[in-house]
Amino acid sequence: MALVMVTGAASGLGYNTAQALADDGHDVVVHVRNESRLRDPDLWKGVVIGDLARVDEIHDVARQAARFGRFDAVIHNAGVLGAPDVMTVNVVAPYLLTASMDKPGRLIYLSSGMHRGGSTDLRRLSAGGTYSDSKLWVTTFALAVAARWAQTSSHAVDPGWVPTRMGGAGAPDDLTAGHETQAWLATDEDVTPRTGGYWHHRQTQPPHPACHDQDFQAQLIDALASQTGVPLD
Repeated sequence: MALVMVTGAASGLGYNTAQALADDGHDVVVHVRNESRLRDPDLWKGVVIGDLARVDEIHDVARQAARFGRFDAVIHNAGVLGAPDVMTVNVVAPYLLTASMDKPGRLIYLSSGMHRGGSTDLRRLSAGGTYSDSKLWVTTFALAVAARWAQTSSHAVDPGWVPTRMGGAGAPDDLTAGHETQAWLATDEDVTPRTGGYWHHRQTQPPHPACHDQDFQAQLIDALASQTGVPLD
């Protein structure tokens, strides 16, 4: 049985991932933006609450999560599609939570096939970056963590364009397949590669070349540390 935290678990892929893990007997701590969005409270090991668009509340989410001890896995699922919060929710929040929490055994970050259209211009971090930018950068961050933290596996996942509130009712991809890879990466003992994968429906794919560029990885981490005031160990 694993202790797993899932951010953005009020609905959509986050809720489906958390429910699948709980149904398999794992202890799941869910993050939701506010208490009114919490579903099925009796299903979870615990709940953390906070708006990941607000830096002060990101720090508070990390403090709340610390009550549960070291997680076996953390799934950074929370995300938004548009400005003005896209960089804070999609990039800064995963970075700050990763840097502030005890290192878990496994980290999974939600990416998107749209990351391939992102820019490597890190000035956009504080000056209106796009959704594609944010997904390029969080994918790069996931692979940078894989390279830096030998004892923690770290992966990025493209769940596909699925019919959630964000994806829209007409999205063509499979909703169930959209969460299965995250749950599998968080708990299965037979994941190859053990770390540093970019996944789509339990198959690795090559990400944007910048994601493996060590110089860009270092520049991204330096930019996030400078903006937040919190270094990555």
